[in-house]
Amino acid sequence: MTGGDLILAALAIPLLGCIVIVLCHRHPNLRETATLVTSALLFICVASLLPAALAGARPQAQLLEPLPGLPIAFEVEPLGMLFALIASGLWIVNSIYSIGYMRGNNEAHQTRFYVCFALALASAIGIAFAANLITLFLFYEFLTLVTYPLVTHHGTDEAKQGGRVYLALLLGTSVLFLLPAIVFTWHVAGTTEFRPGGILSGHLAPASLAALLALFMFGIGKAALMPFHRWLPAAMVAPTPVSALLHAVAVVKAGVFSVVKVIVYVFGLDQLAGATDWLVGISGFTIVAASVVALKADNLKRRLAYSTVSQLSYVVMAAALLTPLAVMGAALH
Repeated sequence: MTGGDLILAALAIPLLGCIVIVLCHRHPNLRETATLVTSALLFICVASLLPAALAGARPQAQLLEPLPGLPIAFEVEPLGMLFALIASGLWIVNSIYSIGYMRGNNEAHQTRFYVCFALALASAIGIAFAANLITLFLFYEFLTLVTYPLVTHHGTDEAKQGGRVYLALLLGTSVLFLLPAIVFTWHVAGTTEFRPGGILSGHLAPASLAALLALFMFGIGKAALMPFHRWLPAAMVAPTPVSALLHAVAVVKAGVFSVVKVIVYVFGLDQLAGATDWLVGISGFTIVAASVVALKADNLKRRLAYSTVSQLSYVVMAAALLTPLAVMGAALH
């Protein structure tokens, strides 16, 4: 298979897995076997792209072009390769845990749970391999929508309230900040492609760059910068495997991954000199404030949520320092 075929296969495998999981809903053993097999196949498919990425190649694929110059396209680059490997690898671990948890607690709607989990992984792969802002935005939003049933899985009033906060903050920041930032970027740069060194060179004054950066940073709500962080502790009403999805497998990683990718491939490190001082301050405040809340929390899931909020801002701060070593540290963290 070519690199492009492997990219499309990585997107298709979780979707095909969803179909098999639904067909096996009356047979829990088969359903859970399908989940494990799907997660293993996805990891193998993603890992098959690694040799080409390490050799400096950039495998590409395109689904369609709904508007001229705005294709839904994919490209494997080092940062996305790292994210895809982590997400697909952790899905295997999380699936093993989920099977024991869901059975041991006699959870309802287990088929829906596994289907939404697979759709979330398909979304994460789409985000990881997105070749432009439009593709990133579509899969970013799809990830929010397919994880909402997981957050509200228990169906209690508390779960529904947590789900409303989750959906309102993530969709609200995307529509109010992220989408206008993407449209404006396309207007001034004539493209939404991710390019080394950025696509905004010479197009905007420093003040305009800082304002556009603010739209992107607060629009990427999954990075949980204060004051748009409340969705993460609110989502802790979900079952523990969903907390793992939110904290480790896909959701918050999609946020900080998008932050680093936008800074490196849309703005460019050289273009942002002097425009990220405010971001260092905001992320620093989030680190300290969230850590204080975590230390005072007597609920372990609440403590984990605020600890995660704090750790995410370490990644944002590192990216905002605009040095190659700091960006490498952000990616590693």
